[in-house]
Amino acid sequence: MTTSVNRPADTPLAVPSLTDAEELTCDVLVIGGGTAGTMAALTAAEHGANVLLLEKAHVRHSGALAMGMDGVNNAVIPGRAEPDDYVAEITRANDGIVDQSTVRQTATRGFAMVQRLESYGVKFEKDEHGDYAVRQVHRSGSYVLPMPEGKDVKKVLYRQLRRREMRERIRIENRVMPVRVLTTGGRAVGAAGFNTRTGRFVQVRAGAVILATGACGRLGLPASGYLYGTYENPTNAGDGYAMAYHAGAALTGIECFQINPLIKDYNGPACAYVANPFGGYQVNRHGERFVDSDYWSGQMMAEFAAEVASDRGPVYLKLSHLPEESVSALETILHSTERPTRGTFHSGRGHDYRTHDVEMHISEIGLCGGHSASGVRVDDHARTTVPRLYAAGDLACVPHNYMIGAFVFGDLAGADASQYSAYEGELPREQLREAHELIYRPLRNPDGPPQPQVEYKLRRFVNDYVAPPKSGARLSLALEAFERMRADIAAMGARTAHELMRCAEVTFIRDCAEMAARSSLARTESRWGLYHDRLDHPARDDASWFHHLDLHKSPSGAMEFTARPVAPYLVPVDGFAPAGGPSRSLGEVHAENVATAGSRDLAPVAARDGAERTEQERTPGERYAPSAPALEQPSDPTRGQSSARLLELVALADEEPELAALQPYLSDPVPAVRREAVAVLTETLPPGTGPALAAALRDTAAEVRATAAASLRELVETLPPEPDLRDGLTAALAEPDPVVRAAALDVLRALRLGGRDLFAHALTDSEIAVRIEAVRALVSVDAAGELARAAATDPSREIRVAIAKGLATVGAERLADDLPSTADPAADAIATALTGLLDDPDALVRAAAYGALGATGCPAHLTARALAALSEQAWQVRAGAATALSVADPASAVPALAKALADANADVRKAAVLALTRHRATEEAHAALATATTDSDADVRAYAARAL
Repeated sequence: MTTSVNRPADTPLAVPSLTDAEELTCDVLVIGGGTAGTMAALTAAEHGANVLLLEKAHVRHSGALAMGMDGVNNAVIPGRAEPDDYVAEITRANDGIVDQSTVRQTATRGFAMVQRLESYGVKFEKDEHGDYAVRQVHRSGSYVLPMPEGKDVKKVLYRQLRRREMRERIRIENRVMPVRVLTTGGRAVGAAGFNTRTGRFVQVRAGAVILATGACGRLGLPASGYLYGTYENPTNAGDGYAMAYHAGAALTGIECFQINPLIKDYNGPACAYVANPFGGYQVNRHGERFVDSDYWSGQMMAEFAAEVASDRGPVYLKLSHLPEESVSALETILHSTERPTRGTFHSGRGHDYRTHDVEMHISEIGLCGGHSASGVRVDDHARTTVPRLYAAGDLACVPHNYMIGAFVFGDLAGADASQYSAYEGELPREQLREAHELIYRPLRNPDGPPQPQVEYKLRRFVNDYVAPPKSGARLSLALEAFERMRADIAAMGARTAHELMRCAEVTFIRDCAEMAARSSLARTESRWGLYHDRLDHPARDDASWFHHLDLHKSPSGAMEFTARPVAPYLVPVDGFAPAGGPSRSLGEVHAENVATAGSRDLAPVAARDGAERTEQERTPGERYAPSAPALEQPSDPTRGQSSARLLELVALADEEPELAALQPYLSDPVPAVRREAVAVLTETLPPGTGPALAAALRDTAAEVRATAAASLRELVETLPPEPDLRDGLTAALAEPDPVVRAAALDVLRALRLGGRDLFAHALTDSEIAVRIEAVRALVSVDAAGELARAAATDPSREIRVAIAKGLATVGAERLADDLPSTADPAADAIATALTGLLDDPDALVRAAAYGALGATGCPAHLTARALAALSEQAWQVRAGAATALSVADPASAVPALAKALADANADVRKAAVLALTRHRATEEAHAALATATTDSDADVRAYAARAL
């Protein structure tokens, strides 16, 4: 076995013999331990297959989910969205080029997947009654399901992999990186790769292979120049794209790039999906919303890019108008779950969401099925065109599939692949030899050009020649550059197993770059907005190009293309009428002749004696500009533990201990040990976990209490609502720590373990965070009277706003008229409380009270108040009043709402349009909406047009 242990730092790793390979055998081989790969492994094991999961990092913290997820973009929750509507939405967003049978799998299976993830312990936001808190972020369809505590998604999944019954079926090999899928007789039979720590060659024989390696995030070069400062996870270098291609599978849509809005000078998303439910939105420098597209798509990005380039730019994510409560909540999510460095970035510039809106820009290009439509071609069971080879997640071409779609297709792949048993024949020796050469070639030239320089040059060419707007000439130059780069890549040097991994990734990036350039050259039209914008073919051409563009590797090694007609839709969509039919072969796509700027009578004669050699005549090692930034290689840190008890806990975590084994650590005199014991308890989840965590809420150390509180909230969907847990949580309400009291209330509410008396008592708590949880708990038991009594007495604006919103929930459609109701005293209490809140000295409280009337009903005497409030100084109150008038008598409401369409504030005009939509059956409302279709604000225009 070749190993790097005890090897001097300046001595290159020895090239291992091909015959010294470690061989592994399994029924189902899963390559990639991220979102889709984890689910594929779990499902295949549940179906009885012996699974091998290979991950080039460590499954515990690998993949795009490594830092968690702040929300689901495509949750089709019954009662909030319909699968057919979602399929139509994705079809429109992708300019009609979709296989609806695959999109429909996500639409119909997504809800069950949300519930499955929830059973594992993944936390999705719910309202006080336990219903999913789905938000409408786009103008049509409510698909966004927030995950404000979603930072631990990967940890939860890893916990499932380590369950005893799964450990018997799933073997995890971390730090093993496949580079090629092995095929025999036209089907997948295994893979070849190496250990990224020891360098040992690894070969795998399998009954089926599932590729789940994520997007090609390291394709274009970020504006910062940092190789790993990409929008997508930078460890996803296109591994699966290249492996699928070389295995003979078809890829499709590779010309449809992923391009995203991001924070200027910081390669992180601006997170409109997170900010929009809080009231944030994108504006130009005049403060106007400008995006007319209804779904995140290439067309939306085209509008975004045009606005940035116009005199109306720059473009911002507007947050400075939000109240403190919303800004604080956004900071908690954006600076932890989304990007931990984001707060540091803004702080370094002296920026604050309260005083500075966030300048946005445009990301580098990448390939991603989950966020655009470029990936491996799959059917509705995740099968590729190579038998027994599957693809799932961002690698697979299922447009705009996002996280839930990755889980769904991982599940589909695992289920279908589980029918196959391990391959028993001889593995293909020539393919193993080629994989061995690809991996270890850099060791034979250890002093060759380093990987960072070669990669920088390669990705700079991608930016120069492939990024949109595209043209045939630039794409042709790209192909020339990528062909030259073959020699540069062959000359790369490496000394360690880690460097070998990075060098192999560069070969994947080069393959993806060529695919992207040739595919873009082949599709002679513009489509998908900014994703495929051809300057020399600016129009969309449905007559010739209402087709998928597939590519595959021919037997001779050439990249060949096929135009495959879009299959007839399962869900009709206006504007598109696919007819199906036979595919047409396009063969190879060749570069245009762009070698010179024009014709010459005689070719220039190059001097040979004493003259500078041309770039083409230099050796690959000489061709490197020293100015290309060489980045520091990631180290292989090991975290030492100062306590033997902590080391024991780390070992225990892998043994799935029972609660009795952890009890000595939970009572250890050292707080750090008790905190780690709580963490292990949370990860392993033995019976009795809930009461044990509740007991830890009363620990003497704040760090232990905080960890226990976070664990209870994380596990709330998986904990049984047992009496011991209820008693422990109730006792915790008397603790002096407000973090403990708030967490106890939250869990008591979620598990339906508390009553109105208990929750009402918490409204007297001194801490705002605790009283907020008390309000939510009272809403969950429809305690209208208790909420109404607190509305007039609580000193906190935040609590009074929360009470107004809570009254809207418990009093939905209960205020039908002006008369007191002896039959419904709760309705009278709600009406009295909201009337009082309309006189609140704080504008945000008054705004929330008027907004609540839009849900409860707006009787005549309150309609008069709402009409008057349309003239208040605070725009939030005017917007709330417009919402109230959406359910008022049209004779009074419509004329006033029509006048509100001239309000100086765009959000007031938007609220007026939405209110008029409820009254659009009246002629006056219809006429008013027609005038709003030319508003300067994109949201106002769009909602008015939709209403008509």
